Amino acid sequence: MAPTDSYRPSDRVWVYRGGTWRAGVIEAASDLAATVTYRPERSRGTGVDTLTATYVLPRNEPDPLLDTKLELRRLDLPLGTTRH
Repeated sequence: MAPTDSYRPSDRVWVYRGGTWRAGVIEAASDLAATVTYRPERSRGTGVDTLTATYVLPRNEPDPLLDTKLELRRLDLPLGTTRH
């Protein structure tokens, strides 16, 4: 288990919520906890929560909803925009 302060904003993670692991993205992290945007159960919406290291793991698998928003943020494009 990695300490929460090893994560950086925009890192892809798994978040343990509601008895299952869900795709998430780090928003902020400290030595005590990380704030994560994640996908609630089978929803296109997102949730935000602050979690300790026990509930966060690195994620390599892509998530079509979260990672698209993440890429647009990196490119400084408004949501709903696609790069050509």
